[in-house]
Amino acid sequence: MADSERRTYPYIVVGCGGVGSAALYWLAKRAGKAVLGLEQFTLGHDNGGSQDHSRIIRLAYHDDMYTKLTPETYKAWEEVERESGVQLVYKTGGVNWARKDEMGYIIDKYADAMSANNIRYQRLTGRELQAKFPQFQTSDEYTAIYEPMAGLVDAAMGNAVHIQLARARGATVLENCPVQRLERLTNGGIKVYTPRGVFQCQKLVVSAGAWINHVLGSIGLHIPVYVTQEQVTYFATPHVKEFTKEKYPIWIYHSPKYDFYGLPMHGNSGSKIGIDAGGPVVTADTRNFNPDPVREQACIDHLKKTIPRSLGPLMYTKTCLYTMPPDRHFVVDSCGKRVEGYDNVILCCGAGHCYKFAGLLGKILSEMAIDGKTQYDISKFNIDRPALTDPNWKPQLFMGTGGKVPTKESINSKL
Repeated sequence: MADSERRTYPYIVVGCGGVGSAALYWLAKRAGKAVLGLEQFTLGHDNGGSQDHSRIIRLAYHDDMYTKLTPETYKAWEEVERESGVQLVYKTGGVNWARKDEMGYIIDKYADAMSANNIRYQRLTGRELQAKFPQFQTSDEYTAIYEPMAGLVDAAMGNAVHIQLARARGATVLENCPVQRLERLTNGGIKVYTPRGVFQCQKLVVSAGAWINHVLGSIGLHIPVYVTQEQVTYFATPHVKEFTKEKYPIWIYHSPKYDFYGLPMHGNSGSKIGIDAGGPVVTADTRNFNPDPVREQACIDHLKKTIPRSLGPLMYTKTCLYTMPPDRHFVVDSCGKRVEGYDNVILCCGAGHCYKFAGLLGKILSEMAIDGKTQYDISKFNIDRPALTDPNWKPQLFMGTGGKVPTKESINSKL
C-alpha cells in the first residue's frame, strides 16, 4: 500500500479486471492519488472473465446501440497505447459469416447496422471469402461480411498496462482485498468494508463481474444476471504461417446452435476458437475449471468442416465466466435509480462481450464519477429497464442468434 495509513479516497473502484483496471487508469489521469482500486484476488487472476491472450475487437455489431460506440473503443485503446508505448490492438481484419439458409439474416442485420453508422465493410459470397482467406473452406452456401478494422486486443497486457499507468499517476491498488459490504455514511459518502480495513469514498465504481451481487447485496440491490462457465481452446496448428495475425482474420460464425469465434495466434503458437455463451450456469463460488468435452468437440467438428488447417494437437482449453443480464446488454448506470441514496455508486456489467469496450467503459465510468455524467450515449444500458426489473422477462443470452436458452427455473435454481 502506497500510504498504509490512508483510509479515505474520493474515488474507489471495486474489481480490477478489464473494465475496473481501465476505470482506474482514466480516473487516475484526472484525479491521481485520489483513486483506490480494490481487487479480491491477485492482479491478473484467472477466476473471472477478462484474462487471456487475446480478445476480439470490431466495429461490426448487430445493434446500433453498440455500433455508435465501437469507433470510440479504438480511440480509448489508442490513448493508452500512446501513453504506455505498448501495442495492445492488432488489426487483422474480421469476418462474420453463416450459411445463407440458416443464419444469413444475421449477416444482413450486421450489414444494416454498419451501414447505418457509416462503418466500412465488404459483403462477400462464400467463394469470395475463400479467395480472400484460403484458410476458409467455404462455398456459396455461405455469406459473409469482411471488416478491415477488426482485430484483437491483448487482454492480459491491457489489464496490466492500465494498472501500471494508474499507479504511475498516484493511484493505489490493493490485491487480495475483497469487499465484504457497503454502507452509506450520514454525509452521503460510502463506507467499504474489507478484511484489510474499512475505506471511505465519495464515489464508488463497481465492476465486480460475477461477484456483482456479492458487492451490491448489502445496499439492497440485486441485478438479475446469469453466470455461465465458458471456454476457449487453442490448437498447435502445423501450418503456423497461415494463422499469424498478418494472414488470418478474427471471425465469428453464426449457426442455429452455436456462435463460434476464432482468433489468430497471439501470445502462444496456437490458433484459438471458442463458443459464445451457452455454457453451464454456475456461480462465482461454485464454478470449476474443468473444460466441457462436448463443447470442445463441437469446436473441433466446426474447424474440420470449415477451417481444417487450423487444427493440430490440442494445446489446452481455458475456462472463464460470463456475467449476463437477461437481455445480454451492458449495465452502466447509477445504483441510485434503484436504491434511494446510492446515486454515488456506479455500476458496470459487461454482459460477457465487453472486453473490446473495456477502455472506453473505463473512460465512461470515470466521467460519471468525476463529472456526474458522460459524453457518450449509454441510455440503453440503464439499470431500470424492463429486462432488469420485470421478473417475467424471457432471457436472451445469445446476441440475437442461435443457442439453447436455459429455462428460468434451471437458471434461478443456481443463482
